[in-house]
Amino acid sequence: MKYTMMNGQLTELKQAAIPVMDHGFLYGIGLFETFRTYHGKPSILGRHLERMAAGCNELGIPFTADPDELEQWIARLLAANELEEAYIRYTVSAGEELLGLPAGNYSEPNHIVFAKPLPAMPDEWYEKGKALQLLRTRRNTPEGQVRFKSLHYMNNILAKRELMQYEQAVQLQAEGLMLTPEGHLAEGMVSNLFFVKDGMVFTPELSTGILPGITREVVLEACKERKIPVTEGRYTWEALGGADEIFMTSSIQELVPITAILDLPAAGYPALEISQGRIGPMTRELLHLYRIKAGRRDAAT
Repeated sequence: MKYTMMNGQLTELKQAAIPVMDHGFLYGIGLFETFRTYHGKPSILGRHLERMAAGCNELGIPFTADPDELEQWIARLLAANELEEAYIRYTVSAGEELLGLPAGNYSEPNHIVFAKPLPAMPDEWYEKGKALQLLRTRRNTPEGQVRFKSLHYMNNILAKRELMQYEQAVQLQAEGLMLTPEGHLAEGMVSNLFFVKDGMVFTPELSTGILPGITREVVLEACKERKIPVTEGRYTWEALGGADEIFMTSSIQELVPITAILDLPAAGYPALEISQGRIGPMTRELLHLYRIKAGRRDAAT
């Protein structure tokens, strides 16, 4: 990654900078969206920009969604970095203000777009799945009524640091799962959680403080369109042990089946196998539907 887009200008990464008085730097006041491209086009871009616009409005950051302009920025950035497909991060930072908590709205936010190669996502993940490690780190309460995808990411970083302490989880490339302070299922470090039992799909409700993920939203819509029964609620870790299928969702990794769950080390190992160690039929169907909606031409799984 050699270049970034900084306020609409192609900029060498080593030259890109924001002022030290930017409130994104000082107070974490800013938002970001991550998504991937399919065939060089950003996936489900409109929904990401709608979420960005809603968050900016609450934070007093001026923002007008312009998908055509952002697509142009991304196209230039892909060409400059010699990428055909990419992991995209679009950040809107509040901009410069006086030291101290602001009394009013911001006026000149900074817009930064990064593009890097997509992370390795082996086909094996989508057939044999990944492991899910329970973490002691609890999901913190959201910044407002609904969690922002904000620049304040310390809770997720602490979760990742905990995960890296568990040898088996590292070996299995497990995703880490956080619970709420009350002990209910919340979400992964970078993903939302779903599980299936007796033909019904379950996922934690937004009141648990989880991020209202874009991929999560599309999966819920796909369930309703196919008349697959789905419910949002509060569930415990023990519910996963009795699940027929489990999967995690994110805009980069799509739907990844979870075929093993790892309790805290003190609770003992080995892993508990889910769905006989392979992707289940419900996960396969929803992955297929998601890929169609996301614009992936080779949507067959």
